[in-house]
Amino acid sequence: MKNQPKGRSLLLVAAVLLISALFGGLYGTSARATATDAGDFQDSIRTFTRVLAIVQQNYAEPVDTDKAIYNGAIPGMLRVLDPHSNFFDARAFALVREDQHGKYYGVGMQVAPRENHTVVMAPFVGSPAYKAGIRPGDIIVSVDGKPCDGLSTSEVADLLKGPKGTVVHISIGREGIPEPILYTVTRDEIPRHGVDNPVLVRPGIGYIRVAGFNETTGRELADGLRQLGYPNLKGMILDLRNNPGGLLNEGVEVADMFLDKNQLIVSHRGRASAERRYYALHGNGGNAVPLVVLLNNNAASASEIVAGAIQDHDRGLIVGETSFGKGLVQTVYTLSENTGLALTTARYYTPSGRLIQRDYKAMSLWDYHYNRKVPDQPTEIKLTDGGRQVTGGGGISPDVVVAAPKFDTFQEQLLRRRIFLPYEIGVGDFATYYLSHKTVITKDFEADDAVLSEFRKFLDKQKVSFTEADIAENRDWIKRKIKRELFVSTFGLEEGYKVELENDVQVQKAIEAIPQARALYENAKRVIAQRTGGGVNP
Repeated sequence: MKNQPKGRSLLLVAAVLLISALFGGLYGTSARATATDAGDFQDSIRTFTRVLAIVQQNYAEPVDTDKAIYNGAIPGMLRVLDPHSNFFDARAFALVREDQHGKYYGVGMQVAPRENHTVVMAPFVGSPAYKAGIRPGDIIVSVDGKPCDGLSTSEVADLLKGPKGTVVHISIGREGIPEPILYTVTRDEIPRHGVDNPVLVRPGIGYIRVAGFNETTGRELADGLRQLGYPNLKGMILDLRNNPGGLLNEGVEVADMFLDKNQLIVSHRGRASAERRYYALHGNGGNAVPLVVLLNNNAASASEIVAGAIQDHDRGLIVGETSFGKGLVQTVYTLSENTGLALTTARYYTPSGRLIQRDYKAMSLWDYHYNRKVPDQPTEIKLTDGGRQVTGGGGISPDVVVAAPKFDTFQEQLLRRRIFLPYEIGVGDFATYYLSHKTVITKDFEADDAVLSEFRKFLDKQKVSFTEADIAENRDWIKRKIKRELFVSTFGLEEGYKVELENDVQVQKAIEAIPQARALYENAKRVIAQRTGGGVNP
């Protein structure tokens, strides 16, 4: 957006936003204002206009009015409301839409910044980039002849995107090959999957990870359950860890698949919006497959809606760590100049009446988002269908607490130096180095002594300090990381994920908890039947 003289229409946009925030919603339900309210509002607008005029006239350097309003005044106004109301510039709003729609058009790979370059973390299996032969660790040198040095990763990603069927020429730098490799790739529709490929973690026990709630999540989960043979399973694990949420309707649809028909899933209400209640319209059809849900403190919003409904109805057992605690409803509005606004309009409540939202008023944004402080004492206590106590006001607490393992000092050093990377990000430097001269990896691969010898050489080359005691104490962890990353590079993200699950302590605990989840659901059905006077089968 280009800078405009003072008095431009952006001032009106700011005024409209201010009116909306004060009076209860943008282009939505109107709220009645008293004469005092109107006078206060007029005073606020006059003060804002005067401050902006003084800044434009007297600031030490020329003022970019767009930047001052779009990056300063509007976001600042929203920040004092709550941590989740947010303004999106044109690029950020486009990404929000991509996430919601569950697709975009491009070449299909994760990229990230590394040492002033944009590096491929992992091409999506089956994508144009994957079929062309682009590998994790490849450096993007140029796109359609435009050098990528000096460009941000976001700018490089924009160059790679384009209409379906168009061609893009990508020059790649690869370790072990002196000259750049030129790939000609035809762009295609790239799905942003909300659900990872389902797997059987034990005979008869299914596992599905829901990574996000976009427009395709419900359909993808239904397909995944069918692939696993649900409902003819001994148990089911639904992994919501690190799921930030997304579309409410998709969260409701996911919960609907596991609950009994007509059971309440979630309700929400706000100052300018009447209460709305969401029920299971289809239900699980009487399928009583024991269910375990995995949570951690990065699971938020729609993830907490699903977990809260399953916990309140005793439909399944929650394993892992307390969730984030985001129970504010954001309505997303489209504004002028391709910008957008996510405004909190209501609060979510679980079927038992628990408020999911954590307190945010008595702490900084840093403490809220990163320290994840929860109340010392529960702000509310409710009962599940089976009569168990559950707490509110601080996210969803697990029934079985299993903390994620902490990294030791040496592991942290390897992760910090990108020798290995977390699964969600891609593969680290060692996998790229190893594959540059060890090209044949089969599915019976294990990181033996010869591989560990290569690993030591690589650490020396990267000037990573270590002792033999470091290697010995972390031998199993290093071997698993090497295998996982080589499988991602060679066979794709799904195969790498299977390796990860084999050694995931929270997943293993979820498997152990399947009988407990069965007993929980059966007891709830018995209690409900007794409460309503219905018969109970022995």
